Amino acid sequence: QVQLVESGGGLVQAGGSLRLSCAASGRTFSSYAMGWFRQAPGAEREFVAAISASVGSTYYAYYADSVKGRFTISRENAKNTVYLQMNSLKPEDTAVYYCAAKIATMPGRVYHEYDYWGQGTQVTVSS
Repeated sequence: QVQLVESGGGLVQAGGSLRLSCAASGRTFSSYAMGWFRQAPGAEREFVAAISASVGSTYYAYYADSVKGRFTISRENAKNTVYLQMNSLKPEDTAVYYCAAKIATMPGRVYHEYDYWGQGTQVTVSS
């Protein structure tokens, strides 16, 4: 069983930045692909970003078109943590952000591909 705990959400003005963190329990974090999803009120949960487990010494990152160039996903296996750096935030980025783990090397863009989920952290961007 893997437990995921998100942190770093909050209220920020448009154009500002936040860094979300997701701390994972367990010894096998480095072998999991990790993803970030978000859900706004009345909307479906949507893919934001994902990062693979190590492939050789390479990690592959994927982004939704809506955040490409503004958000950066990274991971620090020694700390069992994945990050989402969010820059140039917009009001439409307002949502609950969820961290997810997939028992596989390569991540996916669909929420039901993931095996474990955190409880979420609220991000609110004011205009």
